[in-house]
Amino acid sequence: MTTRSDREEVTTHEAPAGETISQVIERRMNRRSFLQFAALGAAAVGLGQVAGKVTLAAPAAASGFDAIDPVGTFSAKPVLPQNYTSTMLVRWGDPVVKGAPAFDPKKLTKAAQEQQFGYNCDFVGFVPLKEGASDTGLLVVNHEYTNPELMWKGYKASKTTKDMVDVELAAHGVSVVEVQRGSNGAWKYLPDSKYNRRITAYTPVKISGPAAGNDLLKTKAEPTGTTVLGTLNNCAGGKTPWGTILTAEENFHQYFANVDQLDDKDPVKALHKRYGLPGKGTERNWESVYERFDVTKEPNEAFRFGWIVEVDPSDPNSTPVKHTALGRFKHEAATISIGPKGQLAAYLGDDERFEYVYKFVSKGTYDKAKGKANSALLSDGTLYVAKFNDDGTGQWIPLVQGQGQLTEKNGFKTQADVLIKTRLAGDLVGATKMDRPEDMELNPVNKKVYLALTNNTQRGTEGKPGTDAANPRAVNRAGHIIELTEAGDDPAATKFDWEIFLLCGDPAKEDAAKPETETYFAGYDKTKVSPIGAPDNVAFDNEGNLWIATDGAPSAIKYNDALHLVPTEGRERGHVQQFFSTAGGSEVCGPEFTPDNKALFLAIQHPGEGGLFDQPTTRWPDNNRNLPPRPSVIVITHKQGKVIGEA
Repeated sequence: MTTRSDREEVTTHEAPAGETISQVIERRMNRRSFLQFAALGAAAVGLGQVAGKVTLAAPAAASGFDAIDPVGTFSAKPVLPQNYTSTMLVRWGDPVVKGAPAFDPKKLTKAAQEQQFGYNCDFVGFVPLKEGASDTGLLVVNHEYTNPELMWKGYKASKTTKDMVDVELAAHGVSVVEVQRGSNGAWKYLPDSKYNRRITAYTPVKISGPAAGNDLLKTKAEPTGTTVLGTLNNCAGGKTPWGTILTAEENFHQYFANVDQLDDKDPVKALHKRYGLPGKGTERNWESVYERFDVTKEPNEAFRFGWIVEVDPSDPNSTPVKHTALGRFKHEAATISIGPKGQLAAYLGDDERFEYVYKFVSKGTYDKAKGKANSALLSDGTLYVAKFNDDGTGQWIPLVQGQGQLTEKNGFKTQADVLIKTRLAGDLVGATKMDRPEDMELNPVNKKVYLALTNNTQRGTEGKPGTDAANPRAVNRAGHIIELTEAGDDPAATKFDWEIFLLCGDPAKEDAAKPETETYFAGYDKTKVSPIGAPDNVAFDNEGNLWIATDGAPSAIKYNDALHLVPTEGRERGHVQQFFSTAGGSEVCGPEFTPDNKALFLAIQHPGEGGLFDQPTTRWPDNNRNLPPRPSVIVITHKQGKVIGEA
């Protein structure tokens, strides 16, 4: 997920003459499949042998719904397949704390917003109140950023006031709301639940792990470097086995101004530059109200953002925790998996062009009996960065102070330095520069990991890195997805194999003269797939089918952002089918299933973006001329109560 400016997006590895990118991918996949098959031999166990042939296990189920047609770049309301319905669950400004005032767009205040559902909703996590339950639970929703031009009539950053900034700060963060499915199948949220909570940019947050107390995390307002005021730009996230939520701080750089005014000899300046902080004023102009957002007045405040934050939704009085052991960068997702030996792994992406893919592996092991005390696993372990080799193998390179180039001579005196300067550590160890790593999720059925790379229109352009095997398409407007297999299916492994799963785009618009338009769908017939552009959030249903939410399809393929399903195994592997088209100007976030797969939660972020408060391009979801567009969470169900994906 990105802000407005991010959506518009040399050595090269060339294919043999006359061979396309997809042919190269298929040729390599076919050879590797043959080698894997040969290694199995006749002694394959558990696969079923008939007349000398190996019969593979049953494939993941394909969908039964009729895929919808893609919708043009603007649609007033969402579109679903037949037999499905969507229900508005909770919107920006809806009361979520007992006693909160009703939403009034003409009377936005900090006090009201701190008790109301926040703005641009992104990650959605469903936490059952009873283990395995699908009818009642806590919905935890991230609020990534604000669109002030859609919040106030006549908004101009140069005329922003303290009251306006306070509202925006309160609209960031996280919302926790209790939701229920009634006996009639209808969902609702409970505005007076004891669990409901708002976490904002004002909420005290604890700093944990190796970087806690480091000098770079100390400020005039908080000289210990162990607590920070709030969380910002919360994008995707993850859920832990002990019932907490991990929320990812992504594009924090946009809030901090005036890096160019720092002394060139100050190492802080170069470090801020590496993380993309603006040289001059910001688009929001918060620095004119609060010194913490002006690096010339508070140079260390920005170091306190860009972390993974743990939130306990079941305890509204708990203090969120920033886990520094997971590194500092523009975090996208934090998907947790427990390995066969009990170690915890967290998959992490850095959402910017030519940035890296990371994984954290805990030192200790998960113990269900310890409950929330397992949170300590996130403070002690090893952070790795990925290197994708051209032959389809890869390594997780440890980012440990004192190993390799991560020495005091190179600016890494302690492990805290490695974690605060994670991007610089990745640079030194030779990690693979990727096309905007977004969500990264483990398939619960086939145990493979799927990495969404949204796009990178700068790939292969003048002065920028060229193509490589893992990023094979220059001017990669539509993005791609990589399928990664950990050695031994162990998320704690340090080696992996990988393949290109999808080269996204619109097959109907391929142009042989423009290799950047070429597509690939795991070998599936291109004439039978739905076009897809800019993959972002991903999730899996109980059958192991991959669900892909997009952010940037209007730019990539000239269609609305959408939600797609694609089987990962069997005859239908690679068969992308569009399930949902979102409201105009918005992206689709989430997605999140209930454990029984009979409800699907989607966050609809920044509807109407591109318009103004008094000149909106849409008034979804209320469609009321007195109300602006409102970022919202919807829930999708089958009209006959079937599992999502069935006809």
